[in-house]
Amino acid sequence: MEYAAQSFAVGGDVLFLMLGAVMVFAMHAGFAFLEVGTVRKKSQTNAFVKILTDWSVSTIIYFLIGYPIAYGIDFLAPAADLMSDNQGFEMVRFFFLLCFAACIPAIISGGIAERARFWPQVLAGAIFVGLTYPLFESLIWGQNSSGLQAFFENTFGAPFHDFAGSVVVHSMGGWLALPAVLFLGSRAGRFVRGKSAPIPISNIPFLALGSWILAVGWFGFNVMSAQSLEGISGLVALNSLMAMVGGVLFALVAGRNDPGFAHNGALAGLIAICAGSDIMHPLAAFLVGGIGALIFVYGFQWEQEKLKIDDVLGVWPLHGIIGSWGGIAAGIFGTPLFGGMGGVTFASQLAGTLLAVVYALVTGAIVYGAITKTIGFRLDEEEEFQGPDLAIHQIHAYPEDYVK
Repeated sequence: MEYAAQSFAVGGDVLFLMLGAVMVFAMHAGFAFLEVGTVRKKSQTNAFVKILTDWSVSTIIYFLIGYPIAYGIDFLAPAADLMSDNQGFEMVRFFFLLCFAACIPAIISGGIAERARFWPQVLAGAIFVGLTYPLFESLIWGQNSSGLQAFFENTFGAPFHDFAGSVVVHSMGGWLALPAVLFLGSRAGRFVRGKSAPIPISNIPFLALGSWILAVGWFGFNVMSAQSLEGISGLVALNSLMAMVGGVLFALVAGRNDPGFAHNGALAGLIAICAGSDIMHPLAAFLVGGIGALIFVYGFQWEQEKLKIDDVLGVWPLHGIIGSWGGIAAGIFGTPLFGGMGGVTFASQLAGTLLAVVYALVTGAIVYGAITKTIGFRLDEEEEFQGPDLAIHQIHAYPEDYVK
């Protein structure tokens, strides 16, 4: 009887995490539609193929290299042995955490859209998923976390807290993307004689669909980060919801009803709440998400118009800066002073967040600098003029429009 109860509990955890993995896997469709809706028609096919290819390569690389680095576990054993481990729980845990790792190239894809060569970016994504991301993941969540977390606790009064990846996933992806965007330079025609010439987005319904898919899947991203039925938290679910709607409403006001800002505002709120979703009060989550949206609205405008950085989807402010805000916010609004659960300090959250920023910038600059100097990173002028759909995939997104 006891064995049966234990087997049922383990099976429940396997199913729970499997459902979470499927929800987060579905978010990659959201990344794809968000990019497809933002880029021009001549770049839409490329966006879909990039996301699918990055996912496929990430699966193999994380299976063979990344997951063993992060957690010290590999699957190079007979299938019977793999299943003997709690009904294959570790395998479905790999699937779930793969979905997080594969967010890194999916995030970067939006920043470098419309002018990056295909295979060099796939190579960069493989390096990040196989080495860069899992090395940092191992320090915060994985097999090497005890040493660094003990340092944070002894030095700053608490371990670094990132429940669902504001910093480990989103900040990492956004700050890795910044060197890529800078090495590539802006799209042809984006800035003319030093003045901004915004390129209109192609499809607001697709952009909105991408935002909705991401928002729905995000509840798997955050809630299922408990990784067991016993650890599931209604607080995480409610905080995710409150942060999302806070992001939408703040973005609507700050962005003057702009639909792009509104739909990205939802994502800004969800990115910001990941780190502290398990320890904040719901009203604090609403505010954290709202501030995240303000960061995106004004940060995107500052990035594009003042710094003249052609980050097509604004992934640096959206994921990089807001992800960093989420890590720091957990050290403010997660404290009992603001109705939080405690167990965090501002100093520890600031230090861990800054560590991720520096690590991502350095590794991103090394990888993209090497690719730029060796095999090349950007499409040539004629290919960019044609668009990556035709130059790379030899077909338009809407081929019937070109039938004579």
